Amino acid sequence: MSKKCEICERGGLTGHSRSHSNIATKRKQHLNLQSAIFNEKKVKACARCIKTLTKQGKV
Repeated sequence: MSKKCEICERGGLTGHSRSHSNIATKRKQHLNLQSAIFNEKKVKACARCIKTLTKQGKV
Protein backbone atom coordinates (compact mmCIF):
# COMPACT_ATOMS: atom_id res chain seq x y z
CA MET A 1 0.00 0.00 0.00
CA SER A 2 1.43 3.30 -1.09
CA LYS A 3 1.88 6.13 1.41
CA LYS A 4 0.79 8.69 -1.14
CA CYS A 5 -2.38 10.72 -1.53
CA GLU A 6 -4.44 9.38 -4.44
CA ILE A 7 -5.95 12.81 -5.16
CA CYS A 8 -3.02 15.25 -5.10
CA GLU A 9 -0.18 12.67 -5.44
CA ARG A 10 1.70 14.15 -2.46
CA GLY A 11 4.18 11.86 -0.75
CA GLY A 12 6.16 12.02 2.46
CA LEU A 13 9.07 14.30 3.25
CA THR A 14 12.57 13.22 4.19
CA GLY A 15 14.97 14.93 6.50
CA HIS A 16 17.30 14.40 9.40
CA SER A 17 16.69 13.84 13.06
CA ARG A 18 19.41 15.67 14.99
CA SER A 19 20.73 14.47 18.32
CA HIS A 20 22.22 16.68 21.04
CA SER A 21 25.68 16.08 19.55
CA ASN A 22 24.33 17.08 16.09
CA ILE A 23 24.56 13.56 14.62
CA ALA A 24 22.16 13.23 11.68
CA THR A 25 19.86 10.22 11.37
CA LYS A 26 17.56 9.90 8.36
CA ARG A 27 13.85 10.14 9.11
CA LYS A 28 10.65 10.36 7.12
CA GLN A 29 7.50 12.39 7.73
CA HIS A 30 4.41 10.63 6.41
CA LEU A 31 1.15 12.23 5.36
CA ASN A 32 -2.01 12.11 7.42
CA LEU A 33 -3.82 9.64 5.13
CA GLN A 34 -7.49 8.87 5.70
CA SER A 35 -10.04 6.73 3.88
CA ALA A 36 -12.63 8.84 2.09
CA ILE A 37 -15.35 8.34 -0.51
CA PHE A 38 -14.78 10.53 -3.56
CA ASN A 39 -16.90 10.18 -6.72
CA GLU A 40 -18.53 6.96 -5.41
CA LYS A 41 -15.07 5.42 -4.93
CA LYS A 42 -13.10 4.73 -1.74
CA VAL A 43 -9.69 6.42 -1.86
CA LYS A 44 -6.79 7.17 0.48
CA ALA A 45 -6.59 10.95 0.68
CA CYS A 46 -4.56 13.31 2.83
CA ALA A 47 -6.36 15.39 5.45
CA ARG A 48 -5.65 18.59 3.52
CA CYS A 49 -7.43 17.27 0.39
CA ILE A 50 -10.40 16.04 2.42
CA LYS A 51 -10.70 19.43 4.13
CA THR A 52 -10.48 21.34 0.82
CA LEU A 53 -12.93 19.07 -1.02
CA THR A 54 -15.38 19.24 1.89
CA LYS A 55 -15.32 23.04 1.71
CA GLN A 56 -15.99 22.84 -2.04
CA GLY A 57 -18.83 20.36 -1.48
CA LYS A 58 -17.25 17.52 -3.46
CA VAL A 59 -16.88 14.92 -0.69
